Parts: sequence; C-alpha cells; structure tokens
Amino acid sequence: MTRTRTPRPTLAQIAETAGVSISTVSKVLNGRDDVSQDTRAKVDSALREHRYRRRGASLHEPGVRSVDLVMNGLDGSWPASVASGLEAAAYEAGVHVVISVARRGASANNHGAQDWVDRVLERDSAGVVLGLIEPAPDQLARLRQAQVPIVVIDPLSDPPPDVISVGTTNWAGAYEATTHLLDRGHRRIALVTGPPHHLYARARTAGYRSAMAAAGVEVPPELVRHGSYDRASGVEQVRALFDAPEPPTALFICSDHMAIGGYEALAGSGLRVPEDVSIVGFDDLPEARWVAPALTTVRQPLKDMGGSALRTLLRLMNGDELESPRVELATTLVVRDSTAARH
Repeated sequence: MTRTRTPRPTLAQIAETAGVSISTVSKVLNGRDDVSQDTRAKVDSALREHRYRRRGASLHEPGVRSVDLVMNGLDGSWPASVASGLEAAAYEAGVHVVISVARRGASANNHGAQDWVDRVLERDSAGVVLGLIEPAPDQLARLRQAQVPIVVIDPLSDPPPDVISVGTTNWAGAYEATTHLLDRGHRRIALVTGPPHHLYARARTAGYRSAMAAAGVEVPPELVRHGSYDRASGVEQVRALFDAPEPPTALFICSDHMAIGGYEALAGSGLRVPEDVSIVGFDDLPEARWVAPALTTVRQPLKDMGGSALRTLLRLMNGDELESPRVELATTLVVRDSTAARH
C-alpha cells in the first residue's frame, strides 16, 4: 500500500516565516557560523512552527543526511567509477549514501519486489542520484510530491525542464575521436554507437557525422551500426561491418566494452589492430589499458561525474538556484596504440 505523505515545508516557506532569505535558512540548517544569534533564533522558531525536519536526518544524529544512488546495475567499471566519485564527495560533505539497483518492472505487487521510489520514500532519503536510469512520469511525480530532489547522470532521453542532469561533452568527444582517425588518413571510418533513441548515443553520432562532413567525407548508411554498449554487441556489429563487400579501415566504437568486442571480432577474421584496422573507443575504462594493443579512447571523467552529481544534489537540497539544468564535464582523447596512419 502506498503511503500518504504530508507535504513537507519548503525552505522558501521557512524563509518567509522567519523574514530571511533562503540562503540564510540553508546556512542555519548546515550549522554555518556566519549567522547572527538573533537571525538564527528566528529561523529556529520558524523551523519549529512548520515542524521541519531535514530529510534523511536521523533522530539520533542531528544534521546527518542520507541520499540514494540508484543505478540500473552494479557490474562493471562504469558504475564502480561513478559510485566511487560520488561516495568520496559525500564523505567530504558528511552525507551518507545508500546504493541500490533499480529492477526493471519491479513493483510492490511483483513477488514482494519494490519500486526504487518506494525504497527511497521509506528511507526518507534527502535526495536521489540516478545513473543511466529513465524515471517514469509517475515516479517523477511521486518524488516531486514528496519534495525529494533528483539528479540524473547520463539521462537516456531529454529530461523534463525541472530535472537536473550531469553528463559529458559527448558531441565534442566524438568529433575529436573521428578527427583523430581522419588526420591519420582514414576515410572509410565506421561508427558503432548505442541505441538510436539514447540521448548520448545521438550526441556521439552527431559529433562523428560533423567531423566527417567537415573533412568532406560522405558517410554511407552501412557504416553506421547500433549496438547495446556491451562486448557481445561489439563483436556482432564489427563482424557485420567486415562481412560487407567494402569494409572500413577504421572504427569509432562508442563504448570501450564494445571496442573490446571489436578486437575479438577482428582477431577472428585474421585482422590486426592497428596494422589492418584502427580503433577508437569511448569511456577510458581500466580495461582500455589492459587490452593489447592498448586502446585509444575518449576519456569520460566518471569519478568527477559522480562527485559533481552529489554536489549538485546538495545544492538542490539546500534550496540553491542552479545556473543551468545541465552540468557537462569535458571529455579528453587519450591516444594509445590502437590507431595508426592509413597506408
């Protein structure tokens, strides 16, 4: 049964009652010492009047908050890196983090499983960071009603205007990766990207196409393939490219996991990297350095993404105004041994 929740007073309401600014209320809640005793007393009185209790604070640990990091899976280097960066930022801010996995299709009536929103609300979490998760409209509505702020890392589609997201410069990273291959004399460059409806897959595809167009190189439809960001789909899509009558000389593969699958597919066809085919990946996961030859790839600052998402969430929790609904961190091309000049 879904719990009926009493609307939680906002910082704006507290500030209005106390006759101060929202930032002053935030300072009092965070124990800042740059507030006068008289002002602090007014804010404390308003907090008591509205029966305000900071979301996520333990009754035995005043001021300690907890937030949720909800991801679609915990396997692999991507979620581990993001979670590590978020946890480090949370530790620095004195915030507890609960990490959980969102099970697709889970509901309160699904053999005892719970929707991740149910778990967040039951824990009285102060806020939520979502990693590679598409929240449903009803889930967003329930979080808004409970006044639980959220930040989305790498949203799969354009989020609503009131939902803050954190990501990287996907278009610029793809443009730089493709230009790197063009500068080495490659012209028949294939793209293996993610599902066409994913926001960051579209951005990487657009960056690739823009670089090719800037070099005056036409992109035949058969050179653009869509995978699912895992090794198996990399194997499948690269095999399909090299089964064609006119295969590419270089590959821009929009995930390191798919790129490693590309290595496997090329080895099975007797082709060498980079002597026969050059490859550029995307992510710069630890695996990119482990394969032979080491993978040239676009580095996403995954730990920084996690830390930025947590710090952005804390600003929302404190009632701060954000300059933009989108936080973008810069990507960097890391050149290793998987690319070479076209002979």
